[in-house]
Amino acid sequence: MSRIGFIGTGHIAAPIARFLAAKGHEIAVTERNATVSAELKAELDVVVANPQAVLDASDIVFLCLRPQIAPEVLEQLNFRSDQQIVSVMAAVSVDQLAALCAPATDFVQTIPLGFLQQGGCPLAAFGNDALLAELFEPENPVVKVSNEAALNAHFAVCAMVPGILDVLATGAEWLAEQTGDADASEFYTTQLLSGFLHTMQTGQAGRLAEERDALATDGTLSLQMTQALHAGNAHDALRSALQAIGKRLETDR
Repeated sequence: MSRIGFIGTGHIAAPIARFLAAKGHEIAVTERNATVSAELKAELDVVVANPQAVLDASDIVFLCLRPQIAPEVLEQLNFRSDQQIVSVMAAVSVDQLAALCAPATDFVQTIPLGFLQQGGCPLAAFGNDALLAELFEPENPVVKVSNEAALNAHFAVCAMVPGILDVLATGAEWLAEQTGDADASEFYTTQLLSGFLHTMQTGQAGRLAEERDALATDGTLSLQMTQALHAGNAHDALRSALQAIGKRLETDR
């Protein structure tokens, strides 16, 4: 088991800490977000300390800071050359990490979401993907990417999650307007999509389109829906949003 520290303790760090603590690792977290760190202390009996003390107690360090404050926090810390660094911060390049975390040289950048704690969260990894696999597989599959541009693209696709939730919320609201039952409408809409995706085969390009086309056959309501979304330029809007987010990540680095 490893000694693992978290610099920054918020909504991303907490489920990772819970997952790794359940695996038997020793966990230390910073006081930054006092509410979350106190919850983890009460729940898991993790060590809560200042950033340098967390760093000194850790062999693997997760950097979970907001990108805009990362330099001011990390520049004050003394890293060790033997430490392994996992960054979950968007728009902080590996060159920036190398400068901020010197003399440490072993890095991996990834993109976790909160459901990692339950498993099933794919982790795009640029850098030492073997470290992520050791920590998170088999529950959470690691997807190795070849460069930072590819990592940025995966970050952009992660932003689709709240976008899709926004679309589902609209659908659930429409259903509630027809039925008068908001709770049942949201349950039905959510379960419909989560159940379908849960049983769908993955891991092969083209499966999404195949499943779509199997439903959206001639004369069906499904085809009417897909045609309406294309006619309303929903797909063009999605591509534009992804492109803009990707560009933002490039310029912020």
